[in-house]
Amino acid sequence: MPLQEEFSLRLLAWHRRHGRHDLPWQNTRDPYRIWLSEIMLQQTQVSTVIPYYARFLARFPDIATLAAAAPEEVLALWAGLGYYARARNLHRCAQVLQGEHGGAFPKCAAEIATLPGIGRSTAAAIAAFAFGERAAILDGNVKRVLCRAFGIEGFPGRPAVERELWVLAESLLPDTGIEAYTQGIMDLGATLCTRSRPDCAICPLRDICVAQREGRQDALPAAKPAKAIPERHTDYCIFVARDRVLLERRPPAGIWGGLLCLPEGEPDALAASLGVEVVEREALAPLRHSFTHFRLTLHPLLCKVRAAPACGEGRFLWLPLGDAIDAGLPAPMLKLLAALKPA
Repeated sequence: MPLQEEFSLRLLAWHRRHGRHDLPWQNTRDPYRIWLSEIMLQQTQVSTVIPYYARFLARFPDIATLAAAAPEEVLALWAGLGYYARARNLHRCAQVLQGEHGGAFPKCAAEIATLPGIGRSTAAAIAAFAFGERAAILDGNVKRVLCRAFGIEGFPGRPAVERELWVLAESLLPDTGIEAYTQGIMDLGATLCTRSRPDCAICPLRDICVAQREGRQDALPAAKPAKAIPERHTDYCIFVARDRVLLERRPPAGIWGGLLCLPEGEPDALAASLGVEVVEREALAPLRHSFTHFRLTLHPLLCKVRAAPACGEGRFLWLPLGDAIDAGLPAPMLKLLAALKPA
């Protein structure tokens, strides 16, 4: 039996007995629910996604509802999930689907991949699960499985290696059962063929896996070439007036785009622009937060002011501390506010 065929048959048999079959976004042909889960699961674990998925669907049950929502509401429901460009693209994609596709997804992966925020692998997953299209996926879990099983050398993020993996992924597709195969290869990478300490003893591919045969599980796939991670430092001001705290709506682009955050900048200049008088200030402990491409150290300064001036619908907003904590802030901002107590 050809190796590609044996790979697929073993994977399908394993998935029938040991794969995940009862996740909230499974057992549906609804492309909206499948799309939402695929976007949320990018760089995020299943256990983290499940409660966000439920809350998001409760508020935005379909494409039309999401398309009509205010960007701030979408971002607030996404707060804490990270990688906020996903939420902005999700909203934009819903608007494109509503305005240009009659509120429905195209039925082939190639067309789906032209939509905002949807790449080739995600498009294939949507097309396979929703429409049964025989299309290959290549997310991080799948890359790891293929690199180990077939001994693919080189960092998977390099264009030449990625092209090789796409060719291999397409050659492995079974003639039937594409939904089970797609879920199976995702599950294998997520539960057995993990980045560290893979459970090779119970893996269905152990007899045909190059990494297992050669003892190279730690070497495959090849690690990303080391590169210095930039460090950034930014001042954030916690302006407090009695039981109220000041928040700022960030610009649409950049980190935490569109979210409410603590104001960023030099405290005296901010106080002057806001027309408030700082009567007491205290430097709080710095807080480090890692993004994909850099690390940020937040330097918070607690500034107590005499009174909170009225704010309209502009970029600044005074809120009771409890309301601010529930306003969908990024995780580092929540950590800073959670340490405060109402005056």
